Amino acid sequence: MTMYATLEEAIDAAREEFLADNPGIDAENANVQQFNAQKYVLQDGDIMWQVEFFADEGEEGECLPMLSGEAAQSVFDGGYDEIEIRQEWQEENTLHEWDEGGISA
Repeated sequence: MTMYATLEEAIDAAREEFLADNPGIDAENANVQQFNAQKYVLQDGDIMWQVEFFADEGEEGECLPMLSGEAAQSVFDGGYDEIEIRQEWQEENTLHEWDEGGISA
């Protein structure tokens, strides 16, 4: 599980990982159907993000499904508003790191 300090960094890394996992596809021809995200609050109060892209809707990963279809493709293509994604995030889904080092809801 790799987490990033900004949502933009997490999206960029997930895009690169999606392309690496699908070697026959380049960024211009990628067909993304699902965008998953997870927000973490660490013990020190820092916020971290993890993001995943999937070619098929309904695929399960480490993060929560957020957008599908054209909306997921738009995020993959860079046509997204980070503020809008942050506003769409439901705070009750944020995971928190506790003293024991574990992460929980």
